[in-house]
Amino acid sequence: MTGGERGAGGGAGATERGAGGGAGATERGAGRPGPGGRGGGLDPALAAELAGARVVDLPLRGEWMAVHTPADRIPSHGTDMLGQRYAFDLVRFDPRRGTRDHPRGGPLSALVGIPTRECPGWGETVHAPLDGEVVVAHDGIAEPTRVIPLRQLALVVKNGVTFRPTSRALLRVLGNHVILRCGDVYAGFAHLVPGSVAVASGAHVRTGDVLGRVGTTGNSSMPHLHFQLMDGPDPLTARGVACAFRAYEVEGADGTWRRVEGSVPRGTERIRWVADDRRRMDPR
Repeated sequence: MTGGERGAGGGAGATERGAGGGAGATERGAGRPGPGGRGGGLDPALAAELAGARVVDLPLRGEWMAVHTPADRIPSHGTDMLGQRYAFDLVRFDPRRGTRDHPRGGPLSALVGIPTRECPGWGETVHAPLDGEVVVAHDGIAEPTRVIPLRQLALVVKNGVTFRPTSRALLRVLGNHVILRCGDVYAGFAHLVPGSVAVASGAHVRTGDVLGRVGTTGNSSMPHLHFQLMDGPDPLTARGVACAFRAYEVEGADGTWRRVEGSVPRGTERIRWVADDRRRMDPR
């Protein structure tokens, strides 16, 4: 979910604790997760709450920005509802134009919109960030063919104001989604492209397996991935679980990319997936 959205479900977890800190050429954790690039150190209160975060792999490939992240504020979406206290909204930016979301800007595009499939990030694969079992795999919810920023924002605000905790309302928020179970934690992935969900309930997945594709179904103002960890399979009753990413790279002010491990990206940082050599993961 983005902007003023109140509910976007799912939750996730891994089997590791003790996420680390900071940024640098190859920076490793120091007991607390922290941002890795341009934004400086993490606020001490946020760092204290994120200490001991579950460490999982980044669920996307390529270059992204976490426009909503617990590294900037907690709750990251302004609410604890639907287990999203520590949730991320990951948006692909267009490096040619430096924009985060829409390939074309200006007043006309805000009114008439652009084809959804032209938005950066649409259709990119979503990967399992940990081994687990699929407990929910919902597909079949339609997606708008055009992203019209003013209309989408109005719908997001309306859904946030009128949301009631029912199963039907939850689907309107999450869109097509997948929830994985790994031990006592759950991983949620929302707003997937219709027809792209590649797993079924009861299936077992390995880290790196494709779950679906980034879309804009449900309560979404642009194509993006809403990802979170939680302590139960039902977002209506679950609580959020703090999460950090095992390994990724951050673009520095000088344009160079530096590896960060066991950290939480800030909203100002451009990040990209990098294979964790210890897991011998294959970039897909």
